[in-house]
Amino acid sequence: MKMRVNHQLFVFIFLIFCLTRQLKVLCLLQPNSPSDESYVAFVNEATDYTPEHEYDYIIVGGGTAGCPLAATLSEKFSVLVLERGGVANLDQNIAYENRSLNPILTANFDDSPAQNFFSEDGVFNTRGRVLGGGSMINFGFYSRADEYFYENSGIELDGRAVENAYEWVENSIVTRTAYLRKWQNSTYNAFVEAGISPANGFVLDHIQGTKIGGSTFDDSGRRHGAVELLNKANPKNIHVVVRAVVDRIIFSTSSPLAAIGVKYHDSQGKYYDVKIRTNGEVILSAGSIGSPQLLLLSGIGPSAYLSSLNIPVVRDHPFVGPLMADNPRNGINLLVPVRLTDAGVRVAGITKSGGPYMESTSIPRISSIIPFIPFLDKLPNVDLSIVVIGGKVTRPVSTGSLNLKSSTDVTISPSVKFNYYSNKEDIRQCGQIVEELRKILDIKAMEEYKFPDILGGSSFRFIGPSLPEDLSDEGSIETFCRETLSTFWHIHGGCLVNKVVDSNLKVIGVDSLRVVDASTFFNSPGTNPQATVMMLGRYIGTKILNERAAS
Repeated sequence: MKMRVNHQLFVFIFLIFCLTRQLKVLCLLQPNSPSDESYVAFVNEATDYTPEHEYDYIIVGGGTAGCPLAATLSEKFSVLVLERGGVANLDQNIAYENRSLNPILTANFDDSPAQNFFSEDGVFNTRGRVLGGGSMINFGFYSRADEYFYENSGIELDGRAVENAYEWVENSIVTRTAYLRKWQNSTYNAFVEAGISPANGFVLDHIQGTKIGGSTFDDSGRRHGAVELLNKANPKNIHVVVRAVVDRIIFSTSSPLAAIGVKYHDSQGKYYDVKIRTNGEVILSAGSIGSPQLLLLSGIGPSAYLSSLNIPVVRDHPFVGPLMADNPRNGINLLVPVRLTDAGVRVAGITKSGGPYMESTSIPRISSIIPFIPFLDKLPNVDLSIVVIGGKVTRPVSTGSLNLKSSTDVTISPSVKFNYYSNKEDIRQCGQIVEELRKILDIKAMEEYKFPDILGGSSFRFIGPSLPEDLSDEGSIETFCRETLSTFWHIHGGCLVNKVVDSNLKVIGVDSLRVVDASTFFNSPGTNPQATVMMLGRYIGTKILNERAAS
C-alpha cells in the first residue's frame, strides 16, 4: 500500500538524521586538526590516473566502511579504492556543523556529495556520493551498537577486537563532550523526566536510559568523517581514485568461481580493467544500495530475475536484493518562541531493548527552510526556532527489496521499496513512539516552548500533524504513523549474512569476493550506524591481516 507521506515535512526529516551531531562543548578528547589531510597526497581523479595491472585488494566504495578498511589493509598490502564521488574537504556545506543540512537540500543528480531519491514507498531518502560516504553528509552523532546487534548480526565478532576497532576510530575522529546547549539540555531533562531512565550522562555505549553521545564534529564545528581515517594508511601502499564508477566485477573463467578484478569508468567515459593478485580480494563497500546493485549487474543474484533482464547468471543467489529494511521514523515538529543556537543532536533516549529510540534536534529559521513551510514567511524573524522530536522503530519486521532499473548502466540507481508498516508489529512499535512523545510534551522541561494563548494558558504550535488525542484509538495511531512516516537513513540489508555472505562477510560460493558494509546487517545497530560501520571496516581489515600473517 502506498504510504501517505507529508513531503512538506521532509526537511524536518533531515534534521532527525540530525540525530547526529551537535554542539561546541567541553572536549575530553580532540580529534585530528582540520588541516590534517595527508590522505589527499594519494587521492587521484580517475581521468588522471592510470591503474597498475594488479593490486592485492580492490575496494569498491571509499565510504564509511571503505576508508577504515583500506587504511588498515594498506599496512601490509597494496590497495586500490574506487569511489564514485569526489572529495569534499573544501566544500563548506560538508565541512561545518552549522551547514549540515545543506548537502541534502542542495543535492543534484550529477556530482553533489549527497544523492537524493524517493523509495517506491514515497519516502524521501539520501545516499552519500563522496569520499567518506554517509559520514560526510550526516549530522555526526556517534554511538556504539547495542548488544542485540552483536548477538544477532551473524558476523564472526571477537569482543576484544571489536573494542580495539572502535577505539581506533574514536581516537582519530570522535569528540567526547559533556556540556549541552539549551535545546539539547532541555531534551536530556525531558527524556529523563518522561521516564527514559536512568540518566547516563556522556557514554559511547548504547545502554538503556538517556545519554549524551559522541560526535564527529569537533568543538569548532568542523567535521571529521571517515575520510580522515585514510590518514592512518601507509601512503606507499594505497591508491584512492575518485569519480571512478565500477560497472561490474570480473570473474574467473575456470573453476572454482572467483572474483579476479573489476571494470570501471571515469567521468569522460574511458573504461579500465584492474585485477587482484593471488590471495587478494575484491571487497564491496558500496553501501546498502550500491553493493547489492553491483552484485546483480555482475550476474550474482536470483537466476530467474537476472535471466529476465538478460544478465548472464554467474552464480544463483536468491537473496541478493530481497530483505532490505529501513527503520521508520515518526515524530512531531514544533515552532517554538525561543531563539535556539544548537543546530543538531547530542542526546538519545533508549527506552528498553527493542523499544523506541528517541532523539530531537532544533534549527534556527534559516532561509533554506522557509520555502518549504509556507506560513513561516509571515511570522516575524525574531525569537523563533523549529524543534523536531522523533522516535525510531528499532527492529522493524517489515522488509522490502531492491530491483534494477537498468540491466547495463550502473549509474542509474536501482529502485528500493521497504514496505514500511506492512507488518502490524511495526505499527505497534510506532504506537510506543507516540506514547513516549506524549509523555515528553507533558513534562515541565517543555513548558517554555509553548506559546501563550488569549485565555492565559499556553500550548504547542505544531508544524504538520499533532499527536492523536486518544492514544487508545488504534486507527488514529496508525493514521498518525503513516502520515508522519520518514526515515532515519539507517538502510540495511540486501546482502545478508548466512544468505549472501558468510560469517566473515565472504560471498558464499565465490572466492576472493567479500562485502563489508551495512548491506550485510539483519538489523540496524540500535542507533546511528556510522560508528558500527566504521568499526566493521577496521575490524575486518585487521582480521584479514591477522589471517594472512598466520597462513
